[in-house]
Amino acid sequence: MAAETRLRNIQAFARESGVTMRALRHYDRMGLLRPRRNRPGGYRLYGREELLRLEQIVVLKSLGLKLSEIRELLKNPGALPLMLSRQRRLLSARREQLDRALRAIAAAEAALRPGRLPAWRLIANIVREIAMQNETNWTEKYYSPQARAAIERRRLEWTPEMQAEVSRQWAELFADIEAALGENPAGARAQALAARWRKLVSAFTGGNREIQKGLNAMHADQANWPAAAQAYRIRPELQAFILKALRCKP
Repeated sequence: MAAETRLRNIQAFARESGVTMRALRHYDRMGLLRPRRNRPGGYRLYGREELLRLEQIVVLKSLGLKLSEIRELLKNPGALPLMLSRQRRLLSARREQLDRALRAIAAAEAALRPGRLPAWRLIANIVREIAMQNETNWTEKYYSPQARAAIERRRLEWTPEMQAEVSRQWAELFADIEAALGENPAGARAQALAARWRKLVSAFTGGNREIQKGLNAMHADQANWPAAAQAYRIRPELQAFILKALRCKP
C-alpha cells in the first residue's frame, strides 16, 4: 500500500491500496472508513490517516472477522484480545469440520473400485459433513456485535457441568409444560412453570437486553433453522402455552 501523505481521490487511492472503489464506498457507508471531503464538490479524499485505518480493516478481515465486528472493534480496541480468542476457537472448530469432511471423502474414494457401484452410504456421509460446515455458528446472525461479545464473556465462565445441569433443567421443564397443557395459563401451576422458564432464560442472558433481543429473534425464526438444529425446536403447542403463561401477570 502507498505510504505518502498527500491526499488522493478515491480512484487513485483504490489503485494504490489494492482495494476496489466499491469496497471503499461500502466502508464509508458503514462508518468503517470515513474519507475527508473537499469543498465545494464533496469528493472523497484519502491520506495517510485513512491508509492506516484501511490497513487495520484489511488485517482484521484476513482473520475472518465480519465488517460489523471490525467496526465495533475499531471503536473499542480493548476488546481485541477477547475477539481474537473467540475467532481462534471458531476457526479451530471449522478446521475440525473440514478434517471430518476430508476423512469422509477419503473413505469414499477408498471404497470406490473399478466396476463397482458408488458407495452411496459413504457419499451421504460426505454430504452430511459438508452440511455441518455450512451450519456452523448459524445462531450468530441473530445477535448484535455487543450481544456476541457479552455471550463470549459468559462462555468463558461456563463449565461443562453447568451446561449439563441447565440441559437437565430444560428437559424437565419441557416435560412439565407438556403435562400441563390443559391447565389455565394464568393458574398457579402454569405460573410456576413460567417462573422456571424466566429463570433459565435469565441464566443464559444474564439480564443483557441485547442477548435477550437476539434470543427472541432466533426463536421467532425457528422455521428457518438449519436441519441439524431442527431437533431443538420447541413444539408449537408447548411454545404457545408458555407464551400465554408468560404474558399473564404473576
